[in-house]
Amino acid sequence: MSIDIFEDEDEVTFLAATNVDKPEHSAVDISTKAFWAKPSEEREQIFKVLRETDPVSWQRPVEDAVTPDPDDPGYWALTKHADIAQVSRDHETFISGQGVLFDMLPPIFLEMSQSFLAMDPPRHDKLRALVSAAFTPKQIKRIEDKVLVAAKETVDAIAAKGSVEFVSECAEVLPVRMFCELFGVPDHLRAQTAAAAADVVAWADPEILGERSADEVQVEACSILHEIAEEMIEARRANPTDDLFTSLMNAEVDGQRLDDFEIGAFFILMAVAGTDTTKHTTSLTVKAMTEFPEQRAWLMEDFEGRIGPAIDEFIRFASPVMTFRRTAVKETELGGRKILPGDKVVMFYPSANQDADVFEAPETFDLSRQVNPHMGFGGGGIHFCLGNQLAKSMLRAMFRELLTRIPDFAAGEPELLGTNFMRGVKRMPVTFTPETS
Repeated sequence: MSIDIFEDEDEVTFLAATNVDKPEHSAVDISTKAFWAKPSEEREQIFKVLRETDPVSWQRPVEDAVTPDPDDPGYWALTKHADIAQVSRDHETFISGQGVLFDMLPPIFLEMSQSFLAMDPPRHDKLRALVSAAFTPKQIKRIEDKVLVAAKETVDAIAAKGSVEFVSECAEVLPVRMFCELFGVPDHLRAQTAAAAADVVAWADPEILGERSADEVQVEACSILHEIAEEMIEARRANPTDDLFTSLMNAEVDGQRLDDFEIGAFFILMAVAGTDTTKHTTSLTVKAMTEFPEQRAWLMEDFEGRIGPAIDEFIRFASPVMTFRRTAVKETELGGRKILPGDKVVMFYPSANQDADVFEAPETFDLSRQVNPHMGFGGGGIHFCLGNQLAKSMLRAMFRELLTRIPDFAAGEPELLGTNFMRGVKRMPVTFTPETS
């Protein structure tokens, strides 16, 4: 399957933002490659300045766009928790159908890669209902049982070593395995599926790009995942199984089913959302527990009683998904700024998760935090993360194994992904006292 979707600009239609009534671009520039190359702690200090002085700032176009547009006027950057929550929940004023990344991507690319994440009602509601119909109580029970086994076997593989490259040997193993098992990805396609899913969100990283352009990386990765989905659809039609992929093919709401292309697009969405976010939250939490050892000790005093709210702090502190965009279709006001139809509005989740108006001592990793309305699953509204319970289940199972079997683990400095979308960890050394049999 070869899809060329970026050449014919005449086929690309979207609402175009204008420069009417726009201020000068903000002097606090968060669109540069240099900004996104900074450590997250340094970026947070800049977000803090914006929260306090210009919480809805007009920014120039981001440098790491998938498809740079010379006519792009820029975007509104939201850094306050309250503004991001408002936009997340007002899907009638701020739509997703024009895409969720910084730049305007061709509609066919949105269709093939972002599924209902880049849709609005009523189509969004139809597809989400169909997908939700596949997540039956039987499937959820099957998922929970498999997560426990997979987490144990993941730690089995590293516990006697004493030192590991944590991302490849542990953090990514569980979510990739769970995604592939739940969707029934055959063994010979699992490595290819994981690699392509990682490339979908890594288009701006020089190591991933190599000699390719950002759009080449995205199209190639999405095409690979669609080809895998096509192979699986053909196999399930010949031999249905009890996996989630077959359930998606059979899901029916009001007499309607997902077509093959919609199944492929949802497969891509879940391949990314179901693997990368959990992988990076796991890695960043291991690093946080290294830096805040008293929090690790507090959690282990009553793991089963404390792990529930602790997971919300894992997600808040890690903030693996850093940005999502909406497009205004009505004139409105945010933070004293006039937002016009066609304006791009970008939500900066790490900034919202560090907002001192909402979180006490937000810079502190505090597993006992009782009030924690973090933005880790999208800030509420119709696009709230469908897989949030599965993500929490994997984090619970993984840290139960890590903290009981190699409790003195210590993380070195993580090597982060160079992108403005995902706070991803490419590599991170971890050492610990080996488990003895």
